[in-house]
Amino acid sequence: MTPEKPNILLVTTDQQRGDTCGPRAPSWMRTPHFDHLCREGIRFDAAYADCPICVPARTSIMTGKTVFSHGMTGNAETSKFFGEEDTLPSVMRALGYQTAAIGKMHFGPERRRHGWEEMILPADYYRQMERSGLPYQPMRHGLGQNELYPTLATVSESLTLTSWIAEQCVDYIRERRDPTRPFLLWCSFSKPHPPLDPPEPYYSMYRACAIPDPVLGTWSGNDRCPEAFRRAREEWSLDLLSPEIIREARAAYYGLITQCDYNMGRIFAALQDLGLFRDTLILYCSDHGELLGDHHSGAKSFFYEGAAHVPFALRLPAGWERSPGTSIAAPVTHADILPTFAAAAGGEPPPGCDGQNLLALARGDLENPRRYLEAAHPNKASYGLTDGRWKYLYYPEGGAEQLFDLQSDPDEIIDLAGQSEHDEKRREMRDEMTRRHAARGSAAVENGRLVEKPLRGDSEAERRARAWPGYHTEHYPVDVRH
Repeated sequence: MTPEKPNILLVTTDQQRGDTCGPRAPSWMRTPHFDHLCREGIRFDAAYADCPICVPARTSIMTGKTVFSHGMTGNAETSKFFGEEDTLPSVMRALGYQTAAIGKMHFGPERRRHGWEEMILPADYYRQMERSGLPYQPMRHGLGQNELYPTLATVSESLTLTSWIAEQCVDYIRERRDPTRPFLLWCSFSKPHPPLDPPEPYYSMYRACAIPDPVLGTWSGNDRCPEAFRRAREEWSLDLLSPEIIREARAAYYGLITQCDYNMGRIFAALQDLGLFRDTLILYCSDHGELLGDHHSGAKSFFYEGAAHVPFALRLPAGWERSPGTSIAAPVTHADILPTFAAAAGGEPPPGCDGQNLLALARGDLENPRRYLEAAHPNKASYGLTDGRWKYLYYPEGGAEQLFDLQSDPDEIIDLAGQSEHDEKRREMRDEMTRRHAARGSAAVENGRLVEKPLRGDSEAERRARAWPGYHTEHYPVDVRH
């Protein structure tokens, strides 16, 4: 390793809301290692998943492209969208890095490496547990991976997937890497994604705390609620969960986040023991959030704060211009990770990469910084646009519009789209969205206007009869078992 090519650690969680750490987190929330990164580094307060679901976000990390460039708008097989060339690991390998990915990748086929030299998956954990002869096995509680009901883990903390992923990362740092070459290590935790099943002490850690209630927009329970959003929550019956269940689910969810943070501390300790921590570049983020009862809903997919706003922090090596303890309000996203790492290693991003270099953004010398971040729902049920303060949402079904001022209303309680005093801002953002879609030749625009589609007209009873709460058998593809 040379000073010009620092070791790089990427830590991601799965389904972690942006308000669970940092300035908007509850005062009792325990994320000491994330807080440490923020004190020494840079916090990005307008970080978003531009397609809030697992595989699109991971595709952006791997390609440096936004959803409108890479085209992955669902949990499809990654091999159909990109291969080994011009991926994050292949770019870094060309710059002299050894690369390892440990934890949830959600690639398809499962063992497709997409350029990683070493890859260790949850599948390896489940196979190891099944062969261990232990009388206890993980996830034997019957809850699926899209249910908000909480429960206790069926194994002890030291036997959980979260602990195992951290242990594999520690082993890589201590034993398996080549100490003469810089490394890129992706530690990908699979929590706090449901099932919400923390082990003790994390299961009980927050149950006595003042758990915040879900935020309920004044629009979310009446006829101003976009029909596509209403249908999604009714199809999974997420709006029927009682306040008591939601409260317990939130307590378990917070516990899973702290478990990830504490286990991240084990990885930091391994780096410190070897004298590597101060000089390692570390980036922490999540792939998307979790509504967790907000607006009578749950899960992700839509471009609301709970689902799309994610924690995002960058700690630079000692001796670099660190800007410690600062925050940046400009919108950033997962596509920015690849060009940032390439720049840190003294290289350039591949052709077609449309992410931005966060090192240059932090220094204030980025050419053409992003003004707006665009977003798309996985099945294109809605589109979003934000500059970090204002957020505009458009639903083709019914032509529904929403406008939020995140500065005065960070929880999106008040939809301003129907208020005449905000008509100019609504038109400005609608025109910007229209222009961008038209420039791409998107089917979202016809004759210079955003497409409006008729309401589907299905009944509430029909929607609830279609519900899929997330059942998973023991034979479900193991890389997405959490």
